[in-house]
Amino acid sequence: MDDEKLMHDFVVRTLKSKLARDYKDIRENTEGRVHELNGYYPDIIFGNHGLILGAMEVETEATLSPEKAAEWKALAHSGNKLVLMVPKKTVKHVTDLLWEAGVADRVSIGTYDLLIQMP
Repeated sequence: MDDEKLMHDFVVRTLKSKLARDYKDIRENTEGRVHELNGYYPDIIFGNHGLILGAMEVETEATLSPEKAAEWKALAHSGNKLVLMVPKKTVKHVTDLLWEAGVADRVSIGTYDLLIQMP
């Protein structure tokens, strides 16, 4: 397993446990295309009481591209809230990609960062 996939899956599982505080129905797609949302397979689908309230996509530096922005656009236009979780230092680049795709107003951006402090 490469480092990017390891980081991606770690962030997905961490977010899943954090979302469990507010949402009762949380499905993840780290092990392949299992849970579908309007023809798409986001990393996390969350909801309550049988209603799907949104989706999350976790991206790493290596997965950020205009092609990925096209996928975000399609997912954002599918009628559900979309939250992107990206590395903290890539927020400006991701915002630019969202503006170019025309969905900056439909997508929320969250960040993650790996911080190691040595004594």
